[in-house]
Amino acid sequence: MSTDLRALLPAIDWVDEALARVRADPAAIRLLFPVVGRHCGRGPLPDESRWTVDDAVRVLLLTSLPYQGQRLADELTALYRSGDAAERRGVLRGLADLEPRLGDLALPLVRDAVATNDSRLISAALGEYAALHLDADGYRQAVLKCVFTGIPLADVAGVAGRADGELARMLADFAHERTAAGRDVPVDVWPILESHSSSRQD
Repeated sequence: MSTDLRALLPAIDWVDEALARVRADPAAIRLLFPVVGRHCGRGPLPDESRWTVDDAVRVLLLTSLPYQGQRLADELTALYRSGDAAERRGVLRGLADLEPRLGDLALPLVRDAVATNDSRLISAALGEYAALHLDADGYRQAVLKCVFTGIPLADVAGVAGRADGELARMLADFAHERTAAGRDVPVDVWPILESHSSSRQD
């Protein structure tokens, strides 16, 4: 997320104290990460309705870590595996900002989140990091999972650039099945079908 997260947060002394602790002792993040919601609240982040205050604080904690490469990936994995849904969402939200230091090493976390039935985890996983690093088939399957579970495609980063003829074919099959069953087709499917109509076999 390119926005200055700290500027969006209310004045909470605990945040600055926690960030300083992580910079001084990176291992402190394992104690601080689980208690963010208790100290900072879980309400929506101003001007960013899909994020919460605790999401933003957790991302700030992650970006304060001095690690890179596999060491960073290992720390993220430990926080993700030991965390509840909100903590896992915080890790996923932080991947885009950490990408220059991380490369594709956090893809297992993205895949794990997409495999769940938790729509907030799936949405958090499919940010800029996933758009950059998921392979074509993985990205198509993730988009299809969103359509099946009712997650708006506006929540998925990179759809306009990564949608292709094969994704359009998969979505056309989905739309046909829904129509045959007398069910509505999500409106955000149609722009993909229309933009790739020439590459599909009807």
